[in-house]
Amino acid sequence: MRVSTATSRAGLFLTAGIAIFAPHQTVHAQEGQTIVLDAVTVEAESDDTLVQDGYVAKQDRLGTKVDTPIAKIPQAISVVTQDQIEDQKPRTLNEALGYTASANPNSFGFDSRYDAFFLRGFPAHYNGMFRDGLRQYNGPSAWFKTEPYGIEGVTVLKGPASSLYGISGPGGLVNVVTKRPKDEQFREVELLMGEHNRYQSAFDFSGPANENGSLLYRFTGLGRLSDTELPAYPDDKLYLAPAFTFKPDEDTKLTILGEISKSVTGGTAAFYNPSYGTISDIYEGDPAWNDFTQDQGRIGYEFEHRFNDLLTVRQNLRYNAVDADLEYSSHHSIGPDLPLQRYWGHYTEDMQNFVVDNMAQFEFDTGQVKHVAVAGIDYAWAQYDAYSALSYTSVDDIKQMPVPFIGGQEMNQVGIYLHDQMEWNDFTLFASGRYDWVDTTSTDATSTETEQDDSHFSSRVGLSYTTEWGITPYANYSTSFSPNIGFVYDDVTSDVASVARPTVAEQKEIGIKYEIPGYNAVISAALFDIDQKDGVVFDASTGINKQRQLDLNSRGFELEANASFDNGFSLIASYTNLRVKIEKGAEGTVGKELSATPNHIFALWGHYLFEGGALAGLGVGAGVRVASSSYGDDTNTFKNSSRAFVDAALSYDFGYRNPDLEGVSLQINAKNLFDEQKPICSAGYCYKDEGRSLFGSLRYRF
Repeated sequence: MRVSTATSRAGLFLTAGIAIFAPHQTVHAQEGQTIVLDAVTVEAESDDTLVQDGYVAKQDRLGTKVDTPIAKIPQAISVVTQDQIEDQKPRTLNEALGYTASANPNSFGFDSRYDAFFLRGFPAHYNGMFRDGLRQYNGPSAWFKTEPYGIEGVTVLKGPASSLYGISGPGGLVNVVTKRPKDEQFREVELLMGEHNRYQSAFDFSGPANENGSLLYRFTGLGRLSDTELPAYPDDKLYLAPAFTFKPDEDTKLTILGEISKSVTGGTAAFYNPSYGTISDIYEGDPAWNDFTQDQGRIGYEFEHRFNDLLTVRQNLRYNAVDADLEYSSHHSIGPDLPLQRYWGHYTEDMQNFVVDNMAQFEFDTGQVKHVAVAGIDYAWAQYDAYSALSYTSVDDIKQMPVPFIGGQEMNQVGIYLHDQMEWNDFTLFASGRYDWVDTTSTDATSTETEQDDSHFSSRVGLSYTTEWGITPYANYSTSFSPNIGFVYDDVTSDVASVARPTVAEQKEIGIKYEIPGYNAVISAALFDIDQKDGVVFDASTGINKQRQLDLNSRGFELEANASFDNGFSLIASYTNLRVKIEKGAEGTVGKELSATPNHIFALWGHYLFEGGALAGLGVGAGVRVASSSYGDDTNTFKNSSRAFVDAALSYDFGYRNPDLEGVSLQINAKNLFDEQKPICSAGYCYKDEGRSLFGSLRYRF
């Protein structure tokens, strides 16, 4: 069912009411005098686990599980900062990753139902999603959705990372950092309106909850009602996220992070493909049956206690659940000269998971070598149950039809790990090792259970050297591990099957990071070579979906720059050269390139804030995302054309000219400004890009 209008409008009225009744602070000048005040910059980020300055990230925990300067980590890391999120106003996690090197969120055209993206050519949306350093398990359709307004950054760790995080993919991890309580008062309300009847209001309050500052709070919320360019395809949401931090002393901290949200998007985002590799203008969705409703919630905490200079212990824990209800439809042909027929589907899924990570951090010296070591054990449990029904009769038929159980899974994972980062003079050596045990029970539609046990050792070793000029060359070798469920067929035309083997991968990477002396700017470059063995794909060449396993090799070069200068100019630039080759796969694909994987991706975004003169307070931003041509299927029989998307932003901070309006800003954003829409085909099936989208927002920080 779609989110009720009353429920969604309650969220909108709640935040709008906060905006109306928020206290207004006024500064008056004496008669006959003009007072020009510097604008006060109030930052939304907490700088707790992710330290950032403008578009440049300084320090993070993702690469090491301890607070470490990003420049010293001998592995490629990209960060989407709070300022970038505010300037670009992404509507989804996919949009937030659009300017990140080696991230490809555009393989399936417009589809806001899921955050589906690739890292270094490998899908990362199932086994590469993390939140606050803990893995976020997705079911087949019940995916945890990220609300960009509720986060203060996104960290992308490139390449295999199982040596610290267990089950994960070859391309890397995407870690979403939740907004956390600030130790200074922060209050924000925002109203947004845009094309396709988009109405949104949001609020974000944080600060000390008591006099001595030992208890901090943050409460973030958003309500939205919106249509999209597709008929009967909404984009509605109600999002509430409370957070608290308790710091009884300087050595102890407990942070509690929660969320409850409800979203409704369209159930069908596809257009009818009349033949292989072609797409029509016939939208597959049925306005009478096209809601994808998702309820999700999470609750967890991060606890840290420092015993002494040697030992600090941490425990991070989270439980989250997602209930998905998908109404969808599609067309099918019954003959070349006969009208298309429609069918309707109803799919529901309940996904739950629990993750706890226990670690001890040791800081000590052995001679001239300084150590920061981490030893830990984590446990993860995940379970989902799926139900599905299909009707070729009518909408009324599918509405009344029972939705039978079709299968489910339960997984238990235990991992132990050890990481040591050693510094000697200007050298930094990282060594990580981890062993995982994974037990999985799969249940089919007949309630027959199949059990599978997997175990694996993962490792990483990396070395970096920091020069006096701010240049840090590095090299690393790392591995990944991900178990697979069910049976696979080496020959899909036969009935001979075997238990799916775990997907494993190894990476060799060399790179360089350059922190430009005297400037808040970083340039990085990396060369990588990743071999993946036994990845799982579905093969429908026989008319029946059967799993088969394939091997891939990904080679590439990344170049990325992030800067925020003192003159108000900020910059993001990235270039990716990538070739993903099928080493073992279906007949006709061996030696070919993976579909929907451009060899060249370039992105450039610049933002300038006028801080003086007649234009003081005016902000102008523009960006372009360019992808070269790619193959439309894995046999490389046809190509997708190259594409370029232009984004823009225009803002004005009224506080620069009028002290009475300090904290008030107006912003307009455009996505795909020139309305570039082309088909994009992956594995032979074609999708459509989203057209131009415009919206404006009014924000008040006080």
